[in-house]
Amino acid sequence: MLSQRARYALKALINIARAGDGPQQVSAIAEQENIPRKFLETIMGDLRRGALVTATRGNAGGYRLARPADLITFADVLRTTDGPIAMLPCVSRNFYERCEDCSDEATCALRHTFSEVRDAVNGVLEHRTLAAAIAAEDPASV
Repeated sequence: MLSQRARYALKALINIARAGDGPQQVSAIAEQENIPRKFLETIMGDLRRGALVTATRGNAGGYRLARPADLITFADVLRTTDGPIAMLPCVSRNFYERCEDCSDEATCALRHTFSEVRDAVNGVLEHRTLAAAIAAEDPASV
């Protein structure tokens, strides 16, 4: 299940992408996207540390995307906010850990099935960008 943190992060990033080059202030994003401001401030810090946004201080400051919207995938955002996308640690490509209760990964039926799940989910998330999400909002542009 998608965490609330990840949902809010995606909504905030899409908001910033829609705004174009100008910085977006947390208060404006929070109001426009119906996100609690304090929670959004924490999320934006995570996104900044994850190199998905840059921050500028001051009255004219705010957040901008760190790279173009067509180069930020949903997978990038989920990994930054929630960590591994895989449902089992032994099938994660970026956060692999051996399962404590597994005696043989090579013959584990769970590992085989959840590797397929990982591949299917990653196939979508790695190819869905912020720009694609914005384009999907306007059926005339698709």
